[in-house]
Amino acid sequence: MASERIRISTGVSELDPLLGGLLIGDNVVVYDDAGSLAAVYSMNFLQTSLAQGKSFIYVSFDRSPRNLMDKLGPLAESEHLTILDCFTFGKGKGADIFLQFYNDGNDKWPCRITQVNEPHDPDQVMGSFLKAHSAMTGDVRFVFESLTGMQELWAGEDQISRFYTHTCPRLYELNTIGYWIMEKNAHSKRLKAAINQIAQVAIELSLKRGKTSLSILKAENREIDTINTPLYYWSNGLSISFNKEKRPTGQVDLGRRIRELRIKRGLSQTELARLVGVTPSNISQVESSQIYPSLPALIKMGETLSVEMSAFFQEHNAVSRRLVFSESEAATVSLPDMPKDSITARLLTPLDCDLKTESYLIELHPKSTLPAHFFIHKGEELGYVLSGKLQMKLGAVSYSLRTGDLICLDKEMPSQWTNTGATSARMLWLKIS
Repeated sequence: MASERIRISTGVSELDPLLGGLLIGDNVVVYDDAGSLAAVYSMNFLQTSLAQGKSFIYVSFDRSPRNLMDKLGPLAESEHLTILDCFTFGKGKGADIFLQFYNDGNDKWPCRITQVNEPHDPDQVMGSFLKAHSAMTGDVRFVFESLTGMQELWAGEDQISRFYTHTCPRLYELNTIGYWIMEKNAHSKRLKAAINQIAQVAIELSLKRGKTSLSILKAENREIDTINTPLYYWSNGLSISFNKEKRPTGQVDLGRRIRELRIKRGLSQTELARLVGVTPSNISQVESSQIYPSLPALIKMGETLSVEMSAFFQEHNAVSRRLVFSESEAATVSLPDMPKDSITARLLTPLDCDLKTESYLIELHPKSTLPAHFFIHKGEELGYVLSGKLQMKLGAVSYSLRTGDLICLDKEMPSQWTNTGATSARMLWLKIS
């Protein structure tokens, strides 16, 4: 069942709530319109995975080992990283200039670098991948860079289609999760349709008139509000921000503000529509600024989201300057993919309070187990056990927690929580942006 699959971060904090994170088993196809847009997303995924101590396989068809080392920088110093070099005897044709990398000795790198001697043979490529995977434990992450480079080497789309359609189901069963990069305009519609049918997630990155955008084409086992809708983003180094365009002073983007508050509340467009008494299409049109909500609908939205009407029309509500908040202002938030009979979460400050730290009261019900961490968050998190007994699993290590214990997370993300006691366990939880 989908609820049993572990949810992890893409490494891009603003993408996680839009996509619903990644699920173990996902094969993510990234169509790159410009040939250079996918790198920042795959690098964030790599960085976050290595920071969590996860094994990672990077399959390179397009870059020489030396060039790839320069691209990876400090990430190449991780012992959790394995590189499958399909370039040297592929596009590099075994030239001495590329073989010199191995003659100079690659044992100085903490990561493992494996040369694939027959990258023209899809079976050997897959065999090398499976051999590397067999030495690893847990959920293995990967990047194939790229399907376009593989097609050039394998002389035709039929080989690519056959390799992908045979490989993806196998990787799904092996509990892997990874990215397949391909140039959008270098392949036929027939091949892209075949790949989309097999992939669990498909994303398109575009560059038009100097603006970069991301569109989610497919996302299995998730309720996505923005399928096939371009989402504009800006990148600087590995930092990615969505919807950060400057707006004229005094102009209120009501749709964007409603969307921000809805996501903070943990509701999908369908859920908000049901609670307000309108259709999901109405909510979608409101959030994309195609229509304005009626006054009764807007009042109902405020009640549903537990905010004052003024919160819809102000970027920074005056509530952020208050010093004391009453318990009655705390709002229950939804936690996607979490079993509803196992956990309750309340945001202690009002949703329209713009602080750098979000404070939650987390309650795990007796004898309950969560299959993943309750938040997808790239920043720091702090938790304080107020009462009860808990067990937290982080990587291969389990931690027993009791009243008074403090949990400090940086980029790590627990893979399981269990209430080992006969009563509810309560935690004060802080998300720090």
